[in-house]
Amino acid sequence: MKEVILIKNGELSLKGLNRAIFEDKMVNAIKRRIKPLGSVKITRSQSTVFIEPIDPDFDVDEALERISYVFGIAAYSRAGECEKDIDKILKFAPVYLKDTMENIRTFKVEAKRADKSFPLKSPEISAAVGGALLSRFPHLKVDVHSPDEVITVEIRDKAAYIRGGQIKGAGGLPTGTAGKAQVLISGGIDSPVAAYLMAKRGLTLNAVHFASPPYTSERAEQKVKDLLSCVAKYSGPIYLAVVPFTEIQEEMAKKCPEDFFTLVMRRIMMRIACIISREQGCEALITGESLGQVASQTLQAIAATDSVCDMPVMRPLIGSDKEEIVKISKKIGAFDISILPYEDCCTVFTPKHPHTRPKPGQCEKAEEKLDMENLIKRAIENTKYYYINN
Repeated sequence: MKEVILIKNGELSLKGLNRAIFEDKMVNAIKRRIKPLGSVKITRSQSTVFIEPIDPDFDVDEALERISYVFGIAAYSRAGECEKDIDKILKFAPVYLKDTMENIRTFKVEAKRADKSFPLKSPEISAAVGGALLSRFPHLKVDVHSPDEVITVEIRDKAAYIRGGQIKGAGGLPTGTAGKAQVLISGGIDSPVAAYLMAKRGLTLNAVHFASPPYTSERAEQKVKDLLSCVAKYSGPIYLAVVPFTEIQEEMAKKCPEDFFTLVMRRIMMRIACIISREQGCEALITGESLGQVASQTLQAIAATDSVCDMPVMRPLIGSDKEEIVKISKKIGAFDISILPYEDCCTVFTPKHPHTRPKPGQCEKAEEKLDMENLIKRAIENTKYYYINN
């Protein structure tokens, strides 16, 4: 019995003349994910990608699990392949669907006749297959409104495909179709979610993290790597830059007004992130800021940090509340890691009464005593780089 995997394009079907470019990216991502499982033949037709296992030991269940993380896929399913002959379809369907049908009470059959030369029309195919299933599984009933399972018969150019319900895919756009951006990653809940959401829109991700040993520990740095591994399940490999920030923060503690500490710190982070981003070919920054969520995330504070950037800053969570962010964090497996009690550099130097609504020129004045150029230069020279994959 021949079994294949069917993958349905979603948003990609709207890409017009550029559609093939998007599909190529998605198919290449699928190939990378399932390559360790064995050889397959991949073909495309009518907004569907067909994955046909060649190796007899190919693990279809594991392949489906890996495919579930690939952006660009609207839905996917396993399906039995049968010759395009109605008598053979009626014999094949009850055998292939045996496990599914024995564990449900109601069903309906939908037919999709892409090959218009097939002698039966879609309603006739549905009725015939439904009758064959009822004969083989007498405990079943047909329910066209709210069935336990929808059985689909697709008549295509090459063959007929019989399957149960589809599984919802990761959606979005294939990684690499929208350019490259760098996410400022902390150890909190928000920034991994922001990274995931922008990867879902087709961005290749790099990341930058600021560490302040001995105020922050190696466990805090490992926490960030683990969070990026959660994102990398979807986005693919991420290059992480870990910037030493201790000297900068200690200089700030000596020379900056305490109430401007958070704002100046974030401005320096953005400057460094922009420099590293340009070196790595990134075209934008990504942050996990949500308007008003904490004191430093006011309109005035955001404007003050953006003013030192020479590239766009994307904030996909800007209008989200914490409940919405936590929901996505749990979905991608990052939440339990994010709440581990390892402090990052943004928390260990937090002032008691941070300034939240700076006026034009105030941040620049607060930075006057810092040797900004040399501090940033030394930090970048001592930056360490890591390759995060999952």
